[in-house]
Amino acid sequence: MHTRTRFIGRLAAVAVLASVLVAGTYAYTAANTVPDSKAGDGSGTVTGYVVSAIHYNLNATTLTNVDSVAFTLDSTPDAGSTIKAQVNANWYSCTNVTTAVTCATTSPQATVLGTTSLRVLIAQ
Repeated sequence: MHTRTRFIGRLAAVAVLASVLVAGTYAYTAANTVPDSKAGDGSGTVTGYVVSAIHYNLNATTLTNVDSVAFTLDSTPDAGSTIKAQVNANWYSCTNVTTAVTCATTSPQATVLGTTSLRVLIAQ
């Protein structure tokens, strides 16, 4: 009978310990706070830009190198927009003043012979 009492005592101790752990875990998770945030879903029209007046500016010393490409957009991109131009396989960062865009093409150096395509990317 003494062994049975010891077993019941241990079982009760395990049950009390489990209850304390469950209560402690609940208290820990109940203390978490999550800041307010926004989320949304919707749709809108995505329109493109019309690129015109494309001009490749050649290096004054090495006429086979293209130092920049300039072009005009039909509307001014939103402030903070990313503007890039791809000349063949290389992407170049661009800057704009209203609708006038210039992209330095010197790193890596674009060349006249290698220039067969131009792609423009503008992301808000």
